[in-house]
Amino acid sequence: MAGVRQFDEDMTLDLAMNVFWQKGLSATSMQDLAEATGVLRGSLYNAYQGKERLFLKVFDRYRQRMTASMAQALAEPSIRVALENFFEFIISSMIEGTPTRGCLTTKTAVDGISEVDTIRVALQGMLDDIEALLHARFAAEAQNDTLNLPADQASRLVSTFTRGVVVMERIYQDPERLRSTAASMVQVLVKG
Repeated sequence: MAGVRQFDEDMTLDLAMNVFWQKGLSATSMQDLAEATGVLRGSLYNAYQGKERLFLKVFDRYRQRMTASMAQALAEPSIRVALENFFEFIISSMIEGTPTRGCLTTKTAVDGISEVDTIRVALQGMLDDIEALLHARFAAEAQNDTLNLPADQASRLVSTFTRGVVVMERIYQDPERLRSTAASMVQVLVKG
């Protein structure tokens, strides 16, 4: 029937996400997506009007899942444990898969395609979400005097730090190095 998708959209988006995450947006072709999802290229194009719009749909799904998991990690009563959980989630997510998949946001940001306004806005939204989650958690700590920095500075520092962790993972592929560096960041941020 015309206009009705003849494929499972949830499964297709998850499979497409895996391709974008492993290969990056620039290196992924519509043929790659068709092969991975089992959906014909023409059907993917008709449903999403091309690779960029499919990526944006996938990235929105990724953003919702990642920020929900980050919020859950930050929900711990102890700020130290919350940050440890947050960094463990970030690191575990990056090192998943063989080869490791890294970070979809940073991978997309550095492959040149982020100059496209719609892509840049989507990436910026993700980073803004991360910073807002961190800011809300750090602002809640302000009355406890447990942080060495004001909430706005701490949230921007940690958000920026996570992008550096992603790059270090790509270069060293050493999870223990990442965990040690994250532990140092917790020491810098949390008093005592």
